[in-house]
Amino acid sequence: MSQVKAIIGLGNPGADYEATRHNAGAWLVEAVARQAGGELRPEKKFLGLYARVQLDGHDLHLLNPSTFMNRSGGAVAALCQFFRIAPDELLVAHDELDLPSGTARYKQGGGHGGHNGLRDTISALGNDRSFHRLRIGIGHPGDARQVTHYVLGRPGKAEHTAIEAAIDECLATLPLALAGDWARAMNRLHSFSASG
Repeated sequence: MSQVKAIIGLGNPGADYEATRHNAGAWLVEAVARQAGGELRPEKKFLGLYARVQLDGHDLHLLNPSTFMNRSGGAVAALCQFFRIAPDELLVAHDELDLPSGTARYKQGGGHGGHNGLRDTISALGNDRSFHRLRIGIGHPGDARQVTHYVLGRPGKAEHTAIEAAIDECLATLPLALAGDWARAMNRLHSFSASG
């Protein structure tokens, strides 16, 4: 099993989007940076906010692309090329409509499930889908026609608290994932639920 060398947080740039559900992946990377005592700073060559940190004895690259969600792949590809990181050494954090708020799941490989950030990342990696994902639940509006409005909306207070709790649990399981113990990381994270 490959070692994770970089964590990417998918989201949209700018203050208008900062607090929206679609930025849950970016929130996770911000939380990792805080925990590791690092600071995400603009880095032109990676088209995003970047930090290099030590977490639990692991050297990690953190990146939140500052391109729009549907152009996330360019930033991911730039980071991978510069540091010679293979797709299966990536952990991509993103919002997940198919999971309720307050839950999160690890996954490796698979399709994009209609997520534009994942779609562009897969494409930019030459259709390599072997990267790890950290799917952060944001719930579903119940109607496909409302999805765009929903993901670009801000969660209510209880929902936000539930998402934050799930992100905290992700942070607690990251050392296991970084050590390559995916079974234990999944077991712990997948049994967690903070209902929003």
